[in-house]
Amino acid sequence: MGDIPVRLLSVGTALPGPPIDTAALAAAFGMDQVWRQWVDTFIGTRTRHLAVDLSTGERREGLADLGERAAAQALARAGVSAEDVDVVVFGTATPDTLMPATVNVVADRLRIDGVPTFQLQSGCSGAVQTFDVAASLLSTGRYRTALVIGGDVIAKHYDVKADLTALPPDELVNYVLFGDGAGAAVLAVGDHPEAPVLRSVLTRLSGLGRAPGQTLRWYGLADRDGSEAPASEDYKAIEEHVPVLAEETADELLDDLGWDRSEVGYLLPPQLSVTMTAKITARLAFPAAEEVSCVAETGNNGNALLFFQLDRLLPAMARPSRAIAVAIESSKWIRSGLALERV
Repeated sequence: MGDIPVRLLSVGTALPGPPIDTAALAAAFGMDQVWRQWVDTFIGTRTRHLAVDLSTGERREGLADLGERAAAQALARAGVSAEDVDVVVFGTATPDTLMPATVNVVADRLRIDGVPTFQLQSGCSGAVQTFDVAASLLSTGRYRTALVIGGDVIAKHYDVKADLTALPPDELVNYVLFGDGAGAAVLAVGDHPEAPVLRSVLTRLSGLGRAPGQTLRWYGLADRDGSEAPASEDYKAIEEHVPVLAEETADELLDDLGWDRSEVGYLLPPQLSVTMTAKITARLAFPAAEEVSCVAETGNNGNALLFFQLDRLLPAMARPSRAIAVAIESSKWIRSGLALERV
């Protein structure tokens, strides 16, 4: 990462509302037992948390609400005050508004002011990109403490009155695959020997010549009544490309660090769905690594996922040990990952 080590001090997370299991989701949309079995078999997600009320379509929480809660928790766990934060970076594919940027709404609520703030528009790799930007800034020596946040509220695209039996697969999958949530972490330089060191962060655009695997659309008054769906996904393309991109990412991280696969104690794999995660983890083949996954309980909540994985990792991470995390953004195919070491 550079001459100045950057350490991960803490993680915080936030989920909206109670967990919604597949049976409750099926009941809300009038789907039968066969549909539930399809979700269990091909997706594997048991529960997800949604920021909308499925019975009314009313939004209960926005991304700024979740981001504020996760960030406040991360700051409290690190023993860091708002005045200590030198830079804030937020990664999301679903900001509450185009302007003001959600990062600035959250910073204002936390009473953070007078510092650089950045919002990165990205899918699941946006969480890793926040680490990349923040760590790069910390490594210059100009800043000492960074707050990084990631999250998504995908349920804003739900039509709670939709007839799921009439939807094409590229729209139907969004109702079962995703959840909402946010996470945050505090990164710092200085005397924090107990905290894991961020050894490497990698982000690579890998979409040359590839059609998007996922599309989220914004609507203005001129096009809000158009025929295009607000969200669509080419799940077959994702099944084809993500395992390959994940393997390339893990290999590049290991090569750059000179680590052997057998030396990695924890693997945080991409969290598209339970079934996809299992296939990717098997392909990555880290023989001694404990898998750290959350998607079965949280659903795929986009840029929040890495933070939920890190929230599970930190209390369990032994000394000494090494961890590798991989995240793939399928809208235009960004592969990303990071490496942590506790010494």
